[in-house]
Order: sequence, then structure tokens, then C-alpha cells
Amino acid sequence: MKPAPFAYTRPTTIEEALIALASDPYAKVLAGGQSLVPLLSMRLAAPALLVDINGLAELETIHVSEAGEGVVRIGALARHAAVEADEDVRRVQPLISNALKLVAHPTIRNRGTTVGSIVHADASAEMPAVLMLLDGSVTVRSVDGERTIGVHDLFVGPLESSLAPNEIAVSAQFPALAEGTGVACDEVARRHGDYALCGVAAVVGVDGAGAVTSARAAYWSMGDVPVAVDLTEAFVGGRLSDEHLAAAAELALPHLEATEDIHATADYRAQLARVLTRRVVRAAYDDAVARRETNS
Repeated sequence: MKPAPFAYTRPTTIEEALIALASDPYAKVLAGGQSLVPLLSMRLAAPALLVDINGLAELETIHVSEAGEGVVRIGALARHAAVEADEDVRRVQPLISNALKLVAHPTIRNRGTTVGSIVHADASAEMPAVLMLLDGSVTVRSVDGERTIGVHDLFVGPLESSLAPNEIAVSAQFPALAEGTGVACDEVARRHGDYALCGVAAVVGVDGAGAVTSARAAYWSMGDVPVAVDLTEAFVGGRLSDEHLAAAAELALPHLEATEDIHATADYRAQLARVLTRRVVRAAYDDAVARRETNS
């Protein structure tokens, strides 16, 4: 199929982009286009105006700050592949790089943008869940000014974010990996590069003796929005064992929506959540222990 007719503009400044977006309530922003263009082709989206921001080099930045608690700030035009390959990002918040390896295929990662993936608000995508797990935020701009949206206020429904129609997401912020913590992520898909049937990312904290002090996991393809669950109470006395990992998986399940579709039954998705929770939390724990040993 071919897209429905639309007007097109390619601004040369962010101010021009904001004015263009504000001029039409049915305008859409085009960045990487890896989600929007297929929707246009299938006529599942029919904007009156496309505002192509690919000429705005100022939005291609990747900035890593280690002052204070540290933060990774990714600009709206930073491609998945560039973020994944950035050594400072990998060092300061390795979960970003780890999760980006799971995103689709190299061709998609070369063009798609990390911020675009987040504000597309697809609960089957990896990066919205990573932002949720890390308690990150998105900064948006409009002709009315700038504001920052915390991740818990960002996702409001399937493919729906809290951005106003006249707002452009200009960056996403991810906190740095805290001392004494480790991360891991994994997913199961029908084919490599497909959307996951279930995906899990985890952050686990340990003390000097190797006891679990905190454990959180985020899930994708398990509901209308990405979900993060605190699993710390499953690790009684800080112990990590198969029994405690199984308890963590059962603790997560009531917060998830294991739905049935043509690809998997609800029971199969729930079982994937159990298996991946145990696997990923253990891997995050091992990562935390290894980091403590390296830094000691």
C-alpha cells in the first residue's frame, strides 16, 4: 500500500520545527522513521503534515556526565547503532548498550533513533522498558517552552505517550549505574529481530558480602505499557538461590498481562516471564558481584 497524501517540511532549526508542528494538530515528527513509515504505508497513520527533523544536527548528540550521580543524555536524532557503540554509554550505563543489541536488525538500528523508540511508546519494544527500569525521563520542547517528563508519567496506553501534539522529544535521560549494582537483559522472540514474546531487564544491588540489597525488573510485551516491579522482598536475608529466584518470578506475575495472540498463549507468555526473570536477575546479580570485585 501507499501512504495517504500528506504535506512535508524539513526545517533547518529546532525553532522552525516547533513552529511547523504547532501549525497543524495532525502533524507528525519524522526522525528515524522505522516505526512511523510502516504505519504510513499501511495507512494506520495519516498525518496531514510530516515534520522531518533529520536536518537538525544539534539533536544527534550523546552526552555522558559522571558528575554527581551521573547521567546519560541521548539526543532525539542519535541512532541506536551510535548509542550502542558509544564506549562512555557502555561504561556509565551498560544496560542501554545491552538492550540495544536486542533491537531488531542492524539495518533498523543504523537508522532508528533511541528517543523515537521511547516516545513511540510501544510496550513490545526494549527501550521504553529500560527507561522505566532506570527511572529515566524525556525532555520535550514546544513553542510554549520546555519540560521534562518522568518515565512514570510518560506512557499512558498502547502506543500512546503523554507528549502534547505540538511537542518534540529532544532527549532522553538515563541515570548512571549505581555503585554496587549490576544489570542484565534478555528476551525470547519467534525469530531473531522480531518483537519479543516476552522480554526482561533487571538491576540488582549487592553489598560487600555478596548479599542482595535490591532487585528490580522491567518487562516488555507483557502489557499495554512497560512495567517495572520491585522484587527485593523475594530475597529474604539477601540470599540468592533457585528458590528465591523462583519467588521473585512469582512476585512479578500479578503485575504483568500475559495475553494470548496468534504467536503465543497466555500461559506460555507467563512461563517465559518466569524463566526470564530467574535468568536475568541471576545474570544481573553476577554482574554486580563481578563489578564489586573489579572495583575492590
